[in-house]
Amino acid sequence: MPTFTGYLRERSDDELVALLRSRPDLASPSPATLSSLAVRATSRSSLERALAGVDASVLEVIEAVVALSDPGPVTAADLPAAVGATDETGARLVERALRLAVIGTLVYPDSDAPDAPLQPSPGLAEILGPYPAGLASADAGIRRGTPAEPVDLDDLPTLLGTAPAGARPVLDALLWGPPIGLAPSNSTAAAAAVDWLLRRHLLLPGDSRHVVLPREVALALRGGRTHAAPAFPPQLPDDLPHRSHTLVAAESAAAGERIVLLVARLVRLWEQAPPGVLRGGGLGVRELRRVASHLETDEAEAAFVIELAGAAAFVADDGEDNPSFAPTVAVDEWAVRDVPDRWAALARTWRSTLRTPWLVGSRDDRGGVRAALDPELQRTWAPRLRRAVLDVLADTPPGTAMDAAHVVAVLRWRTPRSVPPPAAVHAMLVEAGRLGILGAGALSDAGRALLLETAPLVGAADPADALAAALPPAVDEILLQGDLTGVVPGRPSPELEDLLDRTAHVESRGGALTVRFTPESVRRALDAGATADGLIAELAAHARAGVPQPLEYLVRDAARRHGRLRVGSAAGYVRADDPSLLAGLAEDPRLASLGLIRLAPTVLAAQAPARELVEALRAHGLAPVAEGPDGQVVHVVSAIRRVGRRATAGARRRASDAAPTSARETLTDDRLLALVPQLRRAEAERKADEAERVPGTILPAPARRPPAPASAPAPGAGTADPVDALVLLREAAAEKAEVWVELVGSHGVPQRRLLRPLRVEGGRLRAIDTARESELTVAVHRIATVTRATPSDEQQETS
Repeated sequence: MPTFTGYLRERSDDELVALLRSRPDLASPSPATLSSLAVRATSRSSLERALAGVDASVLEVIEAVVALSDPGPVTAADLPAAVGATDETGARLVERALRLAVIGTLVYPDSDAPDAPLQPSPGLAEILGPYPAGLASADAGIRRGTPAEPVDLDDLPTLLGTAPAGARPVLDALLWGPPIGLAPSNSTAAAAAVDWLLRRHLLLPGDSRHVVLPREVALALRGGRTHAAPAFPPQLPDDLPHRSHTLVAAESAAAGERIVLLVARLVRLWEQAPPGVLRGGGLGVRELRRVASHLETDEAEAAFVIELAGAAAFVADDGEDNPSFAPTVAVDEWAVRDVPDRWAALARTWRSTLRTPWLVGSRDDRGGVRAALDPELQRTWAPRLRRAVLDVLADTPPGTAMDAAHVVAVLRWRTPRSVPPPAAVHAMLVEAGRLGILGAGALSDAGRALLLETAPLVGAADPADALAAALPPAVDEILLQGDLTGVVPGRPSPELEDLLDRTAHVESRGGALTVRFTPESVRRALDAGATADGLIAELAAHARAGVPQPLEYLVRDAARRHGRLRVGSAAGYVRADDPSLLAGLAEDPRLASLGLIRLAPTVLAAQAPARELVEALRAHGLAPVAEGPDGQVVHVVSAIRRVGRRATAGARRRASDAAPTSARETLTDDRLLALVPQLRRAEAERKADEAERVPGTILPAPARRPPAPASAPAPGAGTADPVDALVLLREAAAEKAEVWVELVGSHGVPQRRLLRPLRVEGGRLRAIDTARESELTVAVHRIATVTRATPSDEQQETS
């Protein structure tokens, strides 16, 4: 029987490329040799990841091979009957599932013969648990002493015909797994039935409280099947809603345009009034409500907009002494793009972000409320779930709208070992609808292009172009009315939209955009640096019938009152009764860092705190004193210093929770085709180097090898390479075979022992020493060589 490593070495280049394509984690980072590839492919993490991605039919085939290969061989011809496939459709499904399992090396044949026995990958049985396909292991229930007599399976129907009334329900309860049950208490009808089954070996004793249904009895009662029926893909109901392409495109375009507008409005709001950062990070509930009120939406959608802007790095913690969330420079480049390009940037961010906006407002394990932008709202599985949900929608006919229950039903078949919570799937559908990836519940053209973007195809559409095709033509005209309102008959152009954002409030959106001009909205434009003449000229350039007189009066009246009062900020001030004492201080270049501004002949405002002002002016040859808010002199300057130190100690600097991780190498077909020959060459070079090396030279220099037992093989007969040693140990654990292991003790003295490995994981080997009838656990780095044991070695060691 070939080993797993030998099987990989015999595969063709195309087969190895298919393996790396089906299990990308094996190729990133690139393995050094084929032996390294074998170690990675049999590691627990890689096998768990591979099993999490197989569908229910592939999982059934893998469970059948694991269950039936112990103790006897199972071939491809045995699998259709084993999983209950009774027709040609089921047989084709099993054939497809076996092909996928072999491509991923989760199952591999002993040889290239059509009827070759199938073997599970080393370590796979351990991950599937003690009861694959609900069957007990071959040695289940065997206790110390003489094993129980085997059951005559041919006489099983006759034997069950004489069973007491409660016996058959006990067998039915354990039939499809798990095969272990709690033994009932004494002096009951159920206890009598279990005792009858135990005496006839239809059940075996497990421990003092449990009984086990033997594998051979379970298979006989199942009719030789490991599963009741093949796992066919779920059939979606015929009454699923179907949306027209026009409706889907219109809803998608409206949602896409709206999310771009909401993010832009959030940025403008936080430009004017940045909200504070909570002590533990995140945004306060009161600030979230303020954003929801400003955006005219509910708190759930406001949290989604905030999280989306944070994931795109448009807003971030500014890291000041009193930290707040403020827009970043990245938003400036985004804001000058067209709506489709801005939407595509947001959609790509949502597709790849680890953030989970739907958890905002829920409670964590400690009972606290999760805040928006909280660093704890990251989940590594979020991008995979988004992709899985969109894949389900992409595989349905265009225009099909699916709810969360139908999506979960499909995912339960596609990934039975990692079924997502229905609440998370529902949240993904809601967020996709808010972004315009879905339109009226169906996948839009823009969403389909976004999905195909991660696997570029010839002729695939760009997401931005797909949304642009669904958007109505931009309109550059507005109808201004005498009641201080304006109507844009369509989607405003970027220039018109920017003008209206600065000067008006939106009253309604739909087929047309209705805005209203108010003193507050016009003041917002004046605050940004506009003038009355400039605003009127801009409005006239877009107005279809000119600017009405009431609107012109409104603009000029707001500009007339704008700026009469001036407000500034100062960290300190300097005042004196004699104006000559302050003469020249504001103009002195040596004091420029203080930011002195003359407010009156006897008063200077400064941008520096009181302590710094006192020290700078004293260094300038003056003799100032500090005064309190009441105007009284503060004689103890150390008090000022203590206040300054307290403020400095309160400063916080936190790393952005949206920091991008290092991107892994893109595994294109060309890259995989180039990688396989590299692995073969490296493997050949390693074997050549190993053949030239003197056996045993990797042992510690002070150690002296003791004489080997007569039953042990020659010292150099095994492998001293750590990679090959791990592979041999894992294969021996899967085959329940024995190996010679050379262990180096804490004093550097090697010792050769015949062991049967049980598990190799976490850098440790757990094995049974059959000669000493003991179990030991040893660190892998203390293993010098590993050699497969022959039957003669095992017999001699036992004798």
